[in-house]
Amino acid sequence: MNLATLVKGIPGIIPGGMSIKDFSMATQTSEDMSRQILDNLMQNGVGRFEDDQVQFEDSDKLKTSILAISMGAPIDEISRMLEWQDFESLAAEILEKRDFDTTKNVIMKSPRIQIDVVGIKSDIAILIDCKHWSNMNQSALQEAVKKQVIRTKQFVSKHKVKGAIPAIVTLYQHSVQFIDKVPIIPIHQLDSFCDEFYGNLEEMQS
Repeated sequence: MNLATLVKGIPGIIPGGMSIKDFSMATQTSEDMSRQILDNLMQNGVGRFEDDQVQFEDSDKLKTSILAISMGAPIDEISRMLEWQDFESLAAEILEKRDFDTTKNVIMKSPRIQIDVVGIKSDIAILIDCKHWSNMNQSALQEAVKKQVIRTKQFVSKHKVKGAIPAIVTLYQHSVQFIDKVPIIPIHQLDSFCDEFYGNLEEMQS
């Protein structure tokens, strides 16, 4: 499938039924182009025709986004097309591809806290707070870091892991930065961050 065509189709992947005209409006393409995009999507197992309507599942947008990224589309460009729920799923998918045991929306009680994504590998957990914000100033980041450190301490107190890393994953950062030793990772660098960090970890443990 042509990558540019695939990327054009992502904004039109809306769960439920829609007409080709609706799809062409959502993707800002002609109806002829929309038909081509839809044919390509369906050849890759995304969407189906039913009673003159295109039917998409909840997971289709993420599935297509991951396909586009695997074909070389920039992760930051694709991420902008995703809702925050998709964004969390994308972070989890990146960890899973790196062989992490991954769980989304981990909830703990006393006090009640929620962690967007937890990935565990080599008995070390990475606890991710996904920030799908377009404008993240330093004070907002510092507050997010403080809360994630508290969540991490609570997680470690209740789970058998050797250690845990709190992390913030963002959509619009350009490069990895650290606040109080907590990494702030752009989604498009999460894969390489985990590869590098856990690669060093395994070397240190061997």
